[in-house]
Amino acid sequence: MVQPLAFYQQEKSKYEIQLEQLRVRSGRLSLMRTSLFVSTALLAYFMVDHTIWLVILLFTGLALFILLVLSHDRLRYKRDLVTHLLKINVTEIEALSGNLAGLNEGSEFIDSKHFYSNDIDLFGKGSFFQYLNRTCTESGKKELAEILISNDIIGIVKKQLALQELAKEPGKRQLFMALARMVDTEVDNKLIVSWIQNYKTSLPGSMKFLPSLFSALSLILISLIAFGVLPFSALVLWFVAGLVVTSTRIKQINQLYRDAGNAKNTFKQYHKLLKEIENYDLESDLLLQQQSKIRTGNENASLIFMKFSKILDAFDQRNNMLFGILGNGFLLWDLHQSFRIEKWITQYRDQIENWFDIIAFFDARISLSNYVFNHPHHCFPSLKEDENVLDASALGHPLIPVDKRICNDFYIKNKDFIIITGANMAGKSTFLRTVSLSVVMANAGLPVCARSYKYTPVKLITSMRTADSLADESSYFYAEIMRLRFIVEQMNKEKYFIVLDEILKGTNSKDKAMGSKKFVERLVKSGSTGIIATHDLSLCDIEKKYPQIQNKYFDVEIKNEALYFDYMLKDGICVNMNASFLLKKMDII
Repeated sequence: MVQPLAFYQQEKSKYEIQLEQLRVRSGRLSLMRTSLFVSTALLAYFMVDHTIWLVILLFTGLALFILLVLSHDRLRYKRDLVTHLLKINVTEIEALSGNLAGLNEGSEFIDSKHFYSNDIDLFGKGSFFQYLNRTCTESGKKELAEILISNDIIGIVKKQLALQELAKEPGKRQLFMALARMVDTEVDNKLIVSWIQNYKTSLPGSMKFLPSLFSALSLILISLIAFGVLPFSALVLWFVAGLVVTSTRIKQINQLYRDAGNAKNTFKQYHKLLKEIENYDLESDLLLQQQSKIRTGNENASLIFMKFSKILDAFDQRNNMLFGILGNGFLLWDLHQSFRIEKWITQYRDQIENWFDIIAFFDARISLSNYVFNHPHHCFPSLKEDENVLDASALGHPLIPVDKRICNDFYIKNKDFIIITGANMAGKSTFLRTVSLSVVMANAGLPVCARSYKYTPVKLITSMRTADSLADESSYFYAEIMRLRFIVEQMNKEKYFIVLDEILKGTNSKDKAMGSKKFVERLVKSGSTGIIATHDLSLCDIEKKYPQIQNKYFDVEIKNEALYFDYMLKDGICVNMNASFLLKKMDII
């Protein structure tokens, strides 16, 4: 079994060596370019009177210089790629040590009204998303967030097989990530897709062949002038005519250029990512299904994207003032590229969204499979349709460091409800989030932090972190009531695993006890399954009335005038509380 930390350290060392070698080679090429320029200039000075040899020298020097420039560009590309690969491995080493600085927090996905995400710290600083996310595209990040919040329990085994397959290829995953990070894309894919799908052809079809015809005539005209058949003034008039023709459509051309410019970097990035996906040798059904979608006729999507990227690069040459003027005067360059763009859009507008979605799909799954690779000792849940909704051994929270993590065995039968009591800081809320997160991870196809994990796929709904709202003019108690009503409405529609933490905190203790008891009874009678944590020991009495109810607790002991927590889940009801001890210890009472 490959150990993640050892792998990343080995890769880091490898890329550090490669980067240093590339820097040395880059320096040599720069020196060679400078030497070639100086030597060519000196030789040209001494051959100024020998025209033939001077021309040969200049052409040879120019050709060699171009070759060196191209070699340097290829070297710079490779150096940038290795730099990103090095950064990826450094990031993984730091993440394994608990340092998540620089990783995206996904704060934009925080939603207090979601079924569970806000309660279990799915997004935000120090969240599971920040720990998990390695996506390199905006659409991939959104896809990953959607996987975590979807509550989707369909096809879990297929999800697991797909992630296991991708996890076996850390080198390919890192190459995908590095290629994605080499190009900066700031425009949302949805805007690009919307532009392409809704684009209305603005140039008349009657002018479609005009740029090619005009370019051919320009070449003939230049040849005739060179042989003295026509005067140079004819070329000037023809040049002005070309600029006039271009100017008649300049408004449409400029608008198309602005819109196309927003997509240029995206296509430059995506054609390389599609090429990587096409080259994957895949076996799992879920991945093969997506891979098969990136072919149209005899062409792969990567080639189609690359062609469009080159068209956009060619269109961008209009920013070169000299080329822009000459190109439009003699070649109708802007019109030619505009027609090429419109032709591409017309041909592929119906497929573009699908191809973008596939890149987002793989980007998100690469993040998930990266988690699989980083946690070889976590277990993939096994699915069982039996009386146990969940049966886990040594279940822990993946964000708690191994040396501080306390794991618990936990099982719950279908239609059972477990009431958990315990002192403050004894571990109740952490345990609820541990169980809840494990369900989310299992439904996403991820391995969970446990020795074994058997469960019947089930959707999750929680109420742990209710907040009042000045904007909505709602009190804390009203917010709690609305959340509980939401839970009841949802559980009447389909089956959920329900997790509650200290409900009805916003009312007095007597009212809270009565209301909590009635609500738990409602859950039990509905056949629901779940957990509720509470400080209200009177709630535990309903275990005597309903066999579906079980009492469990987290204990606290006072040893040598200090609180001691073992964070182990036990059967029964907690009898040791710590509020009075702490108040006294801190000289408050």
